[in-house]
Amino acid sequence: MEVTNSNNGGHSSFSSFRVYLTSLSATPSRLSRRAISVSTSSDEMICLRAVSGEHMRRTLRWYDLIGLGIGGMVGAGVFVTTGRASRLYAGPSIVVSYAIAGLCALLSAFCYTEFAVHLPVAGGAFSYIRVTFGEFPAFFTGANLIMDYVMSNAAVSRSFTAYLGTAFGVSTSKWRFVLSALPDGFNEIDPVAVLVVLAVTVVISCSTRETSKVNMIMTAFHITFLVFVIVMGFLKGDSKNLTFPAKTEHPSGFFPFGAAGVFNGAAMVYLSYIGYDAVSTMAEEVENPVKDIPVGVSGSVAIVTVLYCLMAVSMSMLLPYDLIDPEAPFSAAFRGSDGWEWVTKVVGIGASFGILTSLLVAMLGQARYMCVIGRSRVVPVWFAKIHPNTSTPVNASTFLGIFTAALALFTDLNVLLNLVSIGTLFVFYMVANALIFRRYVPVGPTKPWPTLSFLTLFSITSLVFTLIWKLASQGSLKAFMLGASAVVAIAIVLIFQCVVPQVNKPELWGVPFMPWTPCVSIFLNIFLLGSLDAPSYVRFGFFSGLIVLVYLFYGVHASSDAEANGSFVVKDGQVLKELTEV
Repeated sequence: MEVTNSNNGGHSSFSSFRVYLTSLSATPSRLSRRAISVSTSSDEMICLRAVSGEHMRRTLRWYDLIGLGIGGMVGAGVFVTTGRASRLYAGPSIVVSYAIAGLCALLSAFCYTEFAVHLPVAGGAFSYIRVTFGEFPAFFTGANLIMDYVMSNAAVSRSFTAYLGTAFGVSTSKWRFVLSALPDGFNEIDPVAVLVVLAVTVVISCSTRETSKVNMIMTAFHITFLVFVIVMGFLKGDSKNLTFPAKTEHPSGFFPFGAAGVFNGAAMVYLSYIGYDAVSTMAEEVENPVKDIPVGVSGSVAIVTVLYCLMAVSMSMLLPYDLIDPEAPFSAAFRGSDGWEWVTKVVGIGASFGILTSLLVAMLGQARYMCVIGRSRVVPVWFAKIHPNTSTPVNASTFLGIFTAALALFTDLNVLLNLVSIGTLFVFYMVANALIFRRYVPVGPTKPWPTLSFLTLFSITSLVFTLIWKLASQGSLKAFMLGASAVVAIAIVLIFQCVVPQVNKPELWGVPFMPWTPCVSIFLNIFLLGSLDAPSYVRFGFFSGLIVLVYLFYGVHASSDAEANGSFVVKDGQVLKELTEV
């Protein structure tokens, strides 16, 4: 496929400093033309793919996607999240919290699946939002997601050092050394984390198919350890712990904190399901997207839900909920028990495998996001290049791998990450909105205001519900306000469903129960975003401002050059061939 190169004789806003200054003066007009310019599915699958030169090989099947989904979701964090949610919110009913969170994750995964089936490219959410809301909203969400991937991967690689030390009975301080000249939070040097990140970078750069095999092996080991911990919990546990606390003054029963505790617990443990979104970035490398993607994404979420529920029951049987250690529930339950100390090392080994698999899948996803953003020219096209021998985005993988390793070397876990990735939740929210917009707004010149008004009103109502839930004092007034907000939200959806018809029904695979399914996803993600603390929003605001500046001073001008030079135009004779391959 031949693609016009904007650097070969075409106009460039960056050819000289004087030309660049002239281009900056044209920023308002370029923004008006490019910021909300949407691409089409054929643009994404044909024209933009051509920018990468070589193509990614379609070598993955449904079982590869299930393995990648499980590996991406079941990390070490589940050990901590389960203990915190049970001790602080739900008690033994944490199993119900996991079931509710699993259902919500499945509904959100459906939104990704419909897009991935109809738009099987490596861009994931970036491409879905670009074909719906335009270039700048896509870049804003995609770039925030990449930053979250990088920081969370750096944090996860540093936690690998801690769990590896637990497995071998070695203090974390033995693996790290301190440089007193550096400020606190940046003075603990972790060479193990760097080696892990660089090793994973090499693996994902060599071959996606081989990476899937490595993930399968590590995921199998990890699940084996999880099943072992679950079985040990059932063997050593006592069913009385499911209803009776250790101290009589604490609430008793299977639902000690009532329905509110169950839903608060569900909000916390939902974070354990984050990771399936990275599977959607594999769509360009799937042999049969129509059949394999729905099975792979939905299957992985279903399997992980069963595992999480079993882990929750096992942990609740081991100890009364008021004795659970929120930081290390399984290890602490066996620590100090005669003849059971060795189980803590098994937990450490299992957690280490979980860290490696989640790191592997996340680094696969971040590289493919960067690759497709490079195809759109809002970042240098160098990131979009596919290596002819490996058929992987080596440039994007290497750059982000080095960046992640640099953060992991110096930066403390608490500085890197504040438990949750706000960018990921924001992207889930945007994808659900995009799905409704695509289904209900006709292609071509039309008035999208009915659908946009609905999305705005529903989001505002969900935000009001969230603020009442988080801030209002307990009592009948709070219950009334929550009920009223819920009734208004349901009424808004019913009115929209009756008044605005669907105009773009999917031909291959579609989300059921429209528009209710994506609306549940929208509500859930707003509810979770409302549970985050101030530092998370400060970080999100900082990086969002940085992303806006990058777009204003580089992205909009680079994409305008590409548009003016016809850089995304392919020869007509290639279109049928490309569509056949897709």
